Amino acid sequence: MTIDSDAAWAAFDARDKASDGRFVVGVRTTGIYCKPSCPARRPRRENVAFYADGAAARAAGLRACLRCRPDEIARDRVAVAAAMAALDAGDALSLDELAARAGYAPHHFHRLFARATGVTPAAYARGRRAARVAEALTEEKDVTTAIYEAGYAAPSRFYEGAAPRLGMTPSAWAKGGAGVTIRWTVAATPLGAMLVAATDKGLCRVSFDENAAALAARFPAATILPGGEALAALVRDVIAVVEAPGRAHALPLDVRGTAFQEAVWQALARIPAGETRTYSELAALAGKPAAVRAAGSACGANPLALVVPCHRAQRSDGTLGGYAYGLERKRVLLERERE
Repeated sequence: MTIDSDAAWAAFDARDKASDGRFVVGVRTTGIYCKPSCPARRPRRENVAFYADGAAARAAGLRACLRCRPDEIARDRVAVAAAMAALDAGDALSLDELAARAGYAPHHFHRLFARATGVTPAAYARGRRAARVAEALTEEKDVTTAIYEAGYAAPSRFYEGAAPRLGMTPSAWAKGGAGVTIRWTVAATPLGAMLVAATDKGLCRVSFDENAAALAARFPAATILPGGEALAALVRDVIAVVEAPGRAHALPLDVRGTAFQEAVWQALARIPAGETRTYSELAALAGKPAAVRAAGSACGANPLALVVPCHRAQRSDGTLGGYAYGLERKRVLLERERE
């Protein structure tokens, strides 16, 4: 792992909590290593070295800081990642069972998990089950089989909780929007012409520089119609997000993707305005830490520009990476959020 020393020093100097777990800081004069947000007084820069993790720092002859306890951050992240992986695999585990596996008290692990992912373990498990149904349906399995394979005890349990999250009915999901009407329009925004399309359930496409032909290619079995009054109100709300990309919103959504894509989109939606996350961090939050390239692909496949803020993803070296609608738009969006 290559560490940008200038960026690492800036994070350390600012006591940036978001950098905890990304690297540790070794202080030659004291022989200790700390997490970036350590509250201790800052040493001179020439006395500092940066290491990928505690193991690398210990190999260099340093010991962990007793004040900030940097190794506990790594342990917390490993525990949460393991719990996410178990839930992503479909294991039906209670909070007590997850906490016991990780070696934490249930209430403490509940807090750790929610802080790392933005949702509780129970909510994450529900989301994963629903996403597994969506993934199975895209593989053209019948609805009942998909529901049972996702871990539901009966179809009724799925329809009570998860079906509303899919927007389209399961059968329509499996058939490329068959029987669904999608209304669309192109609106002028400060960032250029923006396509907004929605079913009666919610937004299914928000993009720049696209038209109805592109929409029809994405939903070949749907009925594509020009927007009406109901869409006009939704478009106004979307434009408000364009004009103030950091604002909170409760826009209705009707999107489709694989289980992993949906997990990445959920992780993107939880990034605070003005902040970014690397593709490796998004992969970890989606439950597959090794799937860094797939996390980048999931960002590129995001169907709802700005509404799902894939512009907040960047490379580990601090560069912006790609953006489906051009890097200049991405720069503008991030600058607006940081103002």
